[in-house]
Amino acid sequence: MAMEITQILLAAQSADGQIRTVAEENLKQFQQQNLPLFIHSLSTELSSEHKPPESRRLAGLILKNSLDAKDAARREELTQSWVSMDPSIKSQVKESLLLTLASLVSEARHTSCQVIAKVASIEIPRREWQELIVKLLNNMTQPDSPAPLKQATLEALGYVCEEISPQDLEQEQVNAVLTAVVQGMNQMEHSSEVRLAAVKALYNALDFAQANFENETERNFIMKVVCETAMAKEPEIRQASLECLVSIASTYYGYLEPYMQTLFNLTSNAVRGDQEPIALQAIEFWSSICDEEIQIQEESEEEDTGSSPHSNFINQALPVLVPLMLETLLKQEEDQDQEDGVWNLSMAGGTCLGLIARTVGDTIVPLVMPFVESNITKDDWRCREAATFAFGSILEGPSVKKLAPLVHSGLEFLLNAMKDHSSHVKDTTAWTLGRIFEFLHSASSEYSVLTAANLPRIIAVLLESIRDAPNVAEKVCGAIYFLAQGYEGGDSSSSLLTPYLGDIVTALLSTADRADTSNPRLRSSAYETLNELVRCSNLRETSSMVAQLLLEIMNRLSKTLELQIVSSDDREKQSDLQALLCGVLQVIIQKLSNSDETSSIINQYADQMMILFLQVFACRSSTVHEEAMLALGALAYATGPQFAKYMQEFYKYLEMGLQNFEEYQVCSISVGVVGDICRALDDKILPYCDGIVSQLLKNLSDPVLHRSVKPPIFSCFGDIALAIGEHFEKYIPYVIPMLQGAADHCSELSPDDDDMQEYGNQLRRGIFEAYSGILQGFKSSKAALMVPHANRLLKFIEAVVSDKFRDEEVTKAAVAVLGDLADALGPNTKVLLKDHTFHVELLGECIQSDNDQLKETAVWTQGMIQRVLVS
Repeated sequence: MAMEITQILLAAQSADGQIRTVAEENLKQFQQQNLPLFIHSLSTELSSEHKPPESRRLAGLILKNSLDAKDAARREELTQSWVSMDPSIKSQVKESLLLTLASLVSEARHTSCQVIAKVASIEIPRREWQELIVKLLNNMTQPDSPAPLKQATLEALGYVCEEISPQDLEQEQVNAVLTAVVQGMNQMEHSSEVRLAAVKALYNALDFAQANFENETERNFIMKVVCETAMAKEPEIRQASLECLVSIASTYYGYLEPYMQTLFNLTSNAVRGDQEPIALQAIEFWSSICDEEIQIQEESEEEDTGSSPHSNFINQALPVLVPLMLETLLKQEEDQDQEDGVWNLSMAGGTCLGLIARTVGDTIVPLVMPFVESNITKDDWRCREAATFAFGSILEGPSVKKLAPLVHSGLEFLLNAMKDHSSHVKDTTAWTLGRIFEFLHSASSEYSVLTAANLPRIIAVLLESIRDAPNVAEKVCGAIYFLAQGYEGGDSSSSLLTPYLGDIVTALLSTADRADTSNPRLRSSAYETLNELVRCSNLRETSSMVAQLLLEIMNRLSKTLELQIVSSDDREKQSDLQALLCGVLQVIIQKLSNSDETSSIINQYADQMMILFLQVFACRSSTVHEEAMLALGALAYATGPQFAKYMQEFYKYLEMGLQNFEEYQVCSISVGVVGDICRALDDKILPYCDGIVSQLLKNLSDPVLHRSVKPPIFSCFGDIALAIGEHFEKYIPYVIPMLQGAADHCSELSPDDDDMQEYGNQLRRGIFEAYSGILQGFKSSKAALMVPHANRLLKFIEAVVSDKFRDEEVTKAAVAVLGDLADALGPNTKVLLKDHTFHVELLGECIQSDNDQLKETAVWTQGMIQRVLVS
């Protein structure tokens, strides 16, 4: 087989489908029968100069895919296969890969770089292949190394840095890598390909350079070389260098002060005179500086240090930076309002201006308003649009007190601009109105820009403009969304918006039905806005209208079941529409169930809704499954024990949801719905518990299921235990070991990884909620069952409490389970609580907290513990 691999690889790329299928099957068999020989043959093929480029390219691709996969479980499997392979074969494969870096075929070099990095990602963290960096660096230091070899070596170094973590390399190795990379960037290097590869490698190596940036001499040298290459004659090198500066801005913000004047000159020249991709990176540099200063300010406000928390680079550059960004707003593209996700100089400049406003607050207003005032009435649409965009961009950051007078005086002008003959101007004006309503409109604010006097005019303009071009209508939906949101939580007896709701609902439903656009975003925006309108409405004033809307949405959902489906495109459109309508039903159900007077409306239509949801489930679409599940959870909560009559029909779909590992969001939502049903049915859920608990235990044991679903499963055990009380006893031998295993796993999670930290907090909370539910469920008759597990639970609580990375929700769950333990087990916990005194300090700290819920839970828990200790 090894002898024929060239022919098989070529056949696998044949235009003839039959030949291709046979070849693919042959490759698959070879891989399954003898993986080491398969990988060795591929690496030999990739490194052989006399082989065809096509077979080498595919050999490299298959080799890379034999070491890595997107799916975490598959990736781990491939890693283990490589780790357990014969060392002599691995050694030969690695040698072949390094040889390929000198190939005359650029594609073979490039693929080899990627595969080297994949092998390095497995071996270097295990302290293997330690000679790799040295061998790569030798390619750079040999006086006769050809440019293609240097270029490929730098590319490989960059990929290796991308794949591994800074702690995987010794500082000496990092220094050597950075030296080679910076030398490759040097002007003395004649090959532009080598210099470009060096700049890209530096980008990937920046995370490793902490110690080098702390050293002033080394930092100066790195910054000098990056700034020089940012002025190279080749545009792709200038762009890659600016990408490095963007990364440096966020990674090494604290070291930038000596270089800021140079960096301003460099970036402003790029914004004003360079090609667009390079100018965009120059703007991104300043956006990154803003991001850093905003983050530092927010952290400083939390700690209340009082002193200036950062270097004030934005404030210092303000007089020149703001005009620079305002210039970019005039560089719009003719069709930018028609395209999704468009990103150009104007968009980037407006985004950066918005970040500057958030960084410096009120100071930006006098710098921007002259530009707005001088351009807003000009004949050229670009000037009017840029002025509106500038004003809209600075509405978040400055104080309401500073902005309110400007909005009051300019609001009528903006409303008139919704009739501008330019679609661009109308689009940006609608967006700006939305921003005004989002940041400056609140029923409880003394400076609210919406009043009983101007509201009729605003509503009239919005209802007229929602019939405009689809892109404008979408922004109008956004404006209505924030308009409604601003009235939430106002005077509970009456809302200024109520008299207009009927007309707004009619307009949104008409907008959702528009046939003049193929873009589904307008319909989504219309329904999402409808949801917000219902959610924020005053139920006492609008209950009959919401009830009418319920019937209308049910009718619309029913009609989707009659749609003719002849293609996958038809099926997708049906699914998307059903998902949106189920989303509206969920919001309506939640709204009407908020009050005893209106919850009867839900009971009246519950049977019809349930029939619809079951029909929707039968369509077998994951998109709808998610939304319909959420709506069903809301229906279960609203109907309470009455939901029991639907369980027999619904259970098979619930089970399908719990088994849906591939679309894990569906699985996660289904787990949440089990909790909703438990709270609705209490022990009436008992007939279904064996199936549900069995499936949840399977889910926890399955390595394929996405980890984010596992914490909710633990919480769900608590919900089930609370619902069925003493009947949960038979599940204890299976559930408790799972909880204890998960608790042990928490201590193994890396504290340096933010994602893992967040997951750890979710997992701990889920475990605590499970124990709380079990303890409360057993309290009256089976509490003794939990006595053998109490000591281990207390140790886990103590370990979590000592972790500085725990969040407030975890603390609250820990305090609650501590109280449940004392409450349920009573005197049985007396000795344990005397041995584990950590609770004294914990509860004292929580009782001083600003969080009322946490304080309340801590006071209750303290009472439970004191009751036990004095018993």
